[in-house]
Amino acid sequence: MATVDLTKDNFEQTVTDNQIVIVDFWAPWCGPCKGFAPVFEKAAESHTDVVFGKVNTDEQQELAGAFNIRSIPTLMIFREKVVLFQQAGALPGQALEQVLAQAKSIDMAKVHQEVASQQAGGEGQPA
Repeated sequence: MATVDLTKDNFEQTVTDNQIVIVDFWAPWCGPCKGFAPVFEKAAESHTDVVFGKVNTDEQQELAGAFNIRSIPTLMIFREKVVLFQQAGALPGQALEQVLAQAKSIDMAKVHQEVASQQAGGEGQPA
């Protein structure tokens, strides 16, 4: 599957409608972003069960600001509308594969339970 250009208009809908979405925050002038693009595209082709989205931070400054993106590239993985992973910097292909495998294997029932308990009053947060 090809990557999807994400904007403030389609971002929330994309994350809501798909089980797993990995987002690459990038800019056209960014050297590391250009180097990471083929790695991201290759992963998109081999993981057809995951939506691979790209946010051009120059064009989508409001969206980048909403996620407090301070350096690019930054990767985020959403699963069932929960951010499971966020990291600044380009990942090598093997590291990206490992992160995707981990995101797919997480018990989301436990994650949703933890999120609910945190929202209910802060219980369940690590000390």
